[in-house]
Amino acid sequence: MPAQTLDPEAPINGHVKPYKGKRRTTWYAKWRDQNGQHQKALGPAWSGKGAPPPGFLRKRDAEAKLHEILVDARRGQLRQQRTGLLFVEVAEAWYEWGCSERDWSASTRVGYRSILDAHLLPEFGHERLEKANSAQRIERWRKHLLKEQMPGGEARSSRTINKLLTALHGILEYAVKRRGLLTNEAAQVERLREATDSARFDFYTPEEIALIVATAAAGGHRDPKHPPVSETERELREEEDEQDGAIYLTAAHAGLRRSELLALLWEDIDFENDSIRVWEGYAAKQKGKPKSRKSRTVPMEEKVAKTLKQLKRRPRHTANKDHVFAGRDGSPLDGSALRRRYIRTLNAAGLRQLRFHDLRHTFGSLAINVASIVQVQAWMGHADIKTTMRYLHHKSRSDDARLLSAAFRTEKNKKPRQRAGTGGCRTQREPVAA
Repeated sequence: MPAQTLDPEAPINGHVKPYKGKRRTTWYAKWRDQNGQHQKALGPAWSGKGAPPPGFLRKRDAEAKLHEILVDARRGQLRQQRTGLLFVEVAEAWYEWGCSERDWSASTRVGYRSILDAHLLPEFGHERLEKANSAQRIERWRKHLLKEQMPGGEARSSRTINKLLTALHGILEYAVKRRGLLTNEAAQVERLREATDSARFDFYTPEEIALIVATAAAGGHRDPKHPPVSETERELREEEDEQDGAIYLTAAHAGLRRSELLALLWEDIDFENDSIRVWEGYAAKQKGKPKSRKSRTVPMEEKVAKTLKQLKRRPRHTANKDHVFAGRDGSPLDGSALRRRYIRTLNAAGLRQLRFHDLRHTFGSLAINVASIVQVQAWMGHADIKTTMRYLHHKSRSDDARLLSAAFRTEKNKKPRQRAGTGGCRTQREPVAA
C-alpha cells in the first residue's frame, strides 16, 4: 500500500455526522490529520428517551469516541509516516522562523545559533527527523552530556543541559505544527533539577565599582611591554580606556545588559531629564530588540551623567546617531573583546572575578534598597517580576530587624506603657453614664 501524502499544515480536528440508511441511522466520525482525511463508522444512532441500549450511541457518545481518536492522533498512536526531512533542515527552518516571525532579540539569536552549531546539529543533524524524535534517543544524549567533561575538566551544569533540551523541544514542537511530525518526544524527557539558587550571586560594592572604573581609565588592562608607538596612538588609547571605564560604570549604575550598552546611541542619552532610553541590543554584529523585546527608560544617576558628559567631549563620534561606546571607526564595540579587557582590568585591580553580567546584578542588588520592586523591574526590563524578586534577598533588613527586636524584647527591658490622659497613674474606671 503506498504511503499517504503528508500535509504538514493540516490541523488535527474533526466532527461527527449521522448517516441515514435503509434500516437505521449510523454515527460516523470524520477527521483530518497530517496524513489526510479519514472516516469511520462509530455505531448505530439512538434517538429514543432514556439510556441507549448496548451498542447504540447518542450524539454526545459519538463525540466522545471522536475525541479519543483525535487524542490518539495527537499523541502519535497513529503510525508516523516518513516526513522525508532531516533534522538539520527542520532546525534551520525553526531558527529562521524564530528570527523573522518570533522577532528574537539579538542575544537570543546568538544563543540559539551557538546551541545549534555546537550541540544539536553535530548530534542530530544528519538523522531523519523521525529518528531524532525519540524519547529514548534524547535520554541517552542527556546522560552523555551529564558524564561528559568540559575542556577545563569541570562537569557541564544542569542549567546548561536544560537549555539544550529546551531548544530541542522548540525545534520538535515547530516540526509538529509545520512539518508533519505527530508528537514531540522531547516533552517526555524530564528536565534536570537545578541545584543553583538564582538568588545566590555575588556583586560588587560601590567602592569596588569605583576601583574598576579607575583601573580601566588608567589603562590597567594594557600590557606594558607594548607601549604606544606615537603620540596619536597614545591619545587614542587614552580615549579607549576612558570609554571602557564609562561602560563599566554605566553597566553597574544603570543596569544595562552588555548588548544594550553596545547598541546605545547618543540620541538615547537624555541629559535634560537624567535618563537613558534603551531601544535595541547588539550582539554578534547583529542589531535587534532588547532581550525583553520592549523598550524602557532607565534613570541616569549623577555619576553616570557626569561620566557620559565628559565622554561626549571627545573629538569624534558624538553626533546623535553615533554610538556612545564606539570603536575607532565609529562602529559598535566587539562584545568579546570588551569582555576580555574587563577580565584583565579585574586582575589589574586585584578584585575577584565576576562576570560582566554581574555588573547588572550589582545595580539590581543596590537599587532594591532604595526603590520598590516594581520600579526595579521596570528599570531592568524584566518581563516577569519573579526575575526581579531574586534581588529581594540582598535587600537590607536592618529596619525589619529593629521591628522584631522590639517585638521580642523581654518584660524586664520593656518601657511601661501609659494610658492616654492618665499621666502614667492608674485610676479606677469611672461608670459610664446611661
